[in-house]
Amino acid sequence: MSTRRRLATWLKTKSPEDRRLILARVGFASDEDIPPQDLARLLLQPRAALSLARLCTLPQHQTLAAVAWLAARRHGPLLNLWHDGDPATRAVPRADVLDLLAGSDDALRAHAAAVLDTLADLALVLPPHGDQVIVSTGVHAHLAEEAGLGRPAAELIGLHFNAPEVHAIAEALGFPKARAREAAERNVLGLLTDPERVRALLAEAPADAREWLLDIIGHGSRMLTHAYQARGGFYQHTPKYAFRPGGSGDPNTDWLAARGLLLPAGPHDMAEVPIEVAVAALGELRVPFEPEPPRPQAGLPPVGLPLAAGAEGSAQAAATTALSQIERVLAACAEQPPVLRKSGGLAVRDTRRTAKSAGAPEDVTRLWLDLSVQARLLGLHAEPVPRPKGHRGKLPDPVVSLLPTTEYDDWLKRSPVERLTRIVATWTTTPAVYTHWPEEAGTPIALTEPSDPNAVGIRYAVLEALAAVPAGKGVSAAGLPYVTERAAWHRPHHFAESGADDDLVGAVVREAEMLGLVAGGALTGVGRVARDLLLTGEAWTSPQPALADALAAMLPPARATAFFQTDLTAVVRGMPGPELAELLDGVADRESEGHAVVWRFTASTVRRAFDGGHEAGALLERLAEVAEAPLPQPLKYMIKDTARTHGRVRVVRSGCCIRCDDEALVEELARSQALRALGLRKIASTVLISAAGEEETLTRLRTAGYTPALESETGATIIERAARRRV
Repeated sequence: MSTRRRLATWLKTKSPEDRRLILARVGFASDEDIPPQDLARLLLQPRAALSLARLCTLPQHQTLAAVAWLAARRHGPLLNLWHDGDPATRAVPRADVLDLLAGSDDALRAHAAAVLDTLADLALVLPPHGDQVIVSTGVHAHLAEEAGLGRPAAELIGLHFNAPEVHAIAEALGFPKARAREAAERNVLGLLTDPERVRALLAEAPADAREWLLDIIGHGSRMLTHAYQARGGFYQHTPKYAFRPGGSGDPNTDWLAARGLLLPAGPHDMAEVPIEVAVAALGELRVPFEPEPPRPQAGLPPVGLPLAAGAEGSAQAAATTALSQIERVLAACAEQPPVLRKSGGLAVRDTRRTAKSAGAPEDVTRLWLDLSVQARLLGLHAEPVPRPKGHRGKLPDPVVSLLPTTEYDDWLKRSPVERLTRIVATWTTTPAVYTHWPEEAGTPIALTEPSDPNAVGIRYAVLEALAAVPAGKGVSAAGLPYVTERAAWHRPHHFAESGADDDLVGAVVREAEMLGLVAGGALTGVGRVARDLLLTGEAWTSPQPALADALAAMLPPARATAFFQTDLTAVVRGMPGPELAELLDGVADRESEGHAVVWRFTASTVRRAFDGGHEAGALLERLAEVAEAPLPQPLKYMIKDTARTHGRVRVVRSGCCIRCDDEALVEELARSQALRALGLRKIASTVLISAAGEEETLTRLRTAGYTPALESETGATIIERAARRRV
């Protein structure tokens, strides 16, 4: 039976949901069940197998590399990646894999066997379980060189050393000076390929040098060093190296290099322990195998793992603040859309203006803008340029601005949990860490295309690392290097490919804290759900139900009432519902957020409500309906006083004209120095005309402290509402 048929038979034993999750891990999201034979054909393709291998932990990656190395050693290299026949022809015994990973260590062998079983469940080792182990051609071709086993000493010396270096090594090993390179090389290789003589040499070595050699072997047999310098430039096909005068700066490395126990590997500043030396030092042929993730250093707990008291409360406040800031960022974009630069990204001045309107830091505003675009709450709109009559030349490029989408209005009507669920689900799978902006990238800008293929894997690994923190503890800034090290164990491929460091990991943690997934350096319930969704692949298919349940458990129910105070503030203890927030936003300004949201009433905010069509009686009645106690007298007086003065000055569209029944007030307006720019002229005891249009006239009157209202030609008051533009 072929490998594909065996794999298809095994896949038939899996539920449709399990098959969809396997498909999602390969990178294809589908709500429909895929036939086992089709899924088997897909999993055996090199690209699909490598997609799965990218999601492996360090021991899984090491195990796959060990199988691929054994297959290459036993069956030779692949000649054709896409048409090499049945992978079963390149099978290796399971026992040989265990020997290579764990030797005779029973505990390690048990770990290695468990990893093989896990890889079988992931369809990376085929067929699942059995005496023979098979990997797909893609894994075989790309991981055979990553087993961490050095090449033979003869190959390395022949490729990268000239005669003087060979003679120098022979002399350091105690051989008499030979006349020709060949004789010196025979002496050196005779010692390096004899395990007993290598062990005798190591017995005479300084203790630190022996420990350093074992450390190099335990981490893949390669290291970066300045022990060698290139001869004839770096661009030769097989560069030659000489010992650097003065050495590498590390006496242990220099001791090993001088005796041929460490040889040039080819790439600049890369050195390699020959496989014969590694076998002699370990006593058996082994590859690096680290089944357990790194643990915190001995001195870390009191410094790096403080008590995470009140973590859930901090997460609740952070999530509430995030949702409020996102709402204001979107509202600011609706009121004054930011403009896209011709070179891409939003203009920095527009980002700063939006941040000021939203009351959020600039870097946080950039994050909310980018996430809102990815969540399809914001979109780009190109304003068409009309062609003037008779114009035949090229028209200027259209102005592209950022506007709310048609989905934004529906999103606003949803409950706080539903609104935040959409944002968190978007953040979880977005291929970018927006708040990480290296210095060499220049000035940070919003609205950059997410294109980091490693971002989601790194995000999952960081959440997984934080999930291992003991209950009641949290990782502080001092423990960030530990988080980076442990996260790299969970996703070694993504960390190696991206060069992720503490700065990038810290940015992931900060974004998670802003959304309530991390608090006090510990993972919250929402964070654990996000981690599970990424692990299973459901983050790309159906994340909403699980995230909504977790957020509902963390966030308090949306409040429909507020407490109005005599200092002209309204306090909502918790997260306000959409209707309450819309009412208070229309008549007051938000002053602070967190566990409670505070709005402040002023004469200008109340005037703004009247400009939007509210009437004093109806407004007081509506506020009383949402009040937890009777409305305080100062608030009632301010609303009534503002209502009495609102509309006393009338701006008429014809001209425009200003009319007012109060003749003294008309005279006051005509003589006002603050209104000189309007060129006001009195044409009747109750009428003024302005040289400016109605919009500028209204703005200048309000700036001067008056409360005008807009009136139509028929005398009816016009309710001022901004035109709603949507993408």
